[in-house]
Amino acid sequence: MKVTGRCYCGQVHYEAEGDPMMKAQCHCRECQYITGGGPNFFLAMPKAGFKYTKGEPSTFTRDDIDNPVTREFCPNCGTHLTTNPPGFPAMVIKVGTMDDPSLFGGADVALFKIDMQDFHMVPDGMQHFDRMPG
Repeated sequence: MKVTGRCYCGQVHYEAEGDPMMKAQCHCRECQYITGGGPNFFLAMPKAGFKYTKGEPSTFTRDDIDNPVTREFCPNCGTHLTTNPPGFPAMVIKVGTMDDPSLFGGADVALFKIDMQDFHMVPDGMQHFDRMPG
């Protein structure tokens, strides 16, 4: 699969190739901050097949928690493009930044259900975990 995408203003573009490693929706409190309150829909693609094709993102990594992720976003418009978890062989791509979000096809799993808000939804029958599965 090949996925291309960009930020809202078009200053930063990316492409990713390979077999998706995870299609998920995350309900953790951290993702709620990033999305404005909803779950975070993402596609995990192999790092080896990921590259920025235009512009360079800015990054942010918290220094007050164990094993923080690095979030990459457009330095101009602020669009959150990817998350780079330490020790994870994939780039976590935000579905809303994909040029063709229909390629996502829907999440296979819901993560951090423990942090779900009453207005969040997990489809009946979807595999889910209270936290990140081991």
